[in-house]
Amino acid sequence: MPPRKPSAQEEHRQSVAAYVAAGGEETVQRVITAVQSLNRKLDQWYARQLADLDVTAGEWGVVTALVKAKEPLTPSQLADLGKVAPSSMTHRLDKLAQRGLIERSQDPGNRTRVFVSLTEEGRQLFNLAIQGSSIVETDVLQDLSSPEMKDLARLLEVVIARLDDIEA
Repeated sequence: MPPRKPSAQEEHRQSVAAYVAAGGEETVQRVITAVQSLNRKLDQWYARQLADLDVTAGEWGVVTALVKAKEPLTPSQLADLGKVAPSSMTHRLDKLAQRGLIERSQDPGNRTRVFVSLTEEGRQLFNLAIQGSSIVETDVLQDLSSPEMKDLARLLEVVIARLDDIEA
């Protein structure tokens, strides 16, 4: 009989114990390990969701970049945002265009420049994905009260701001 897979809580406790035994401060390790575990689990769920929508993570990055930009972007801008080579971005854009999720248009002021924008179908895909993920995210947070969620969000934003300070 194969060994029983430990629960997420058991894995968390084991990880924290290992880091503390190596000299890590327990409270810090509890926080960091919990955030890493949460991120890993959510990434797994989002990957399954994207697979169900027949969209790769890279293609999803293009869709979200266009939504966030609120204006058409050039393929070069999208490649920079996605941290990929322009040739990789061209491949992603070709696949998204074939599915009718984006459209390319020439810049009227510069005929050598192309702009990329979402189609209505692309916006619908984005909305569908966000609505689907919202259901799971709400379920994950269901044991927290509204004030607790606000506190958690605020505290995580403090940590994110500190990460920005460290990178500077």
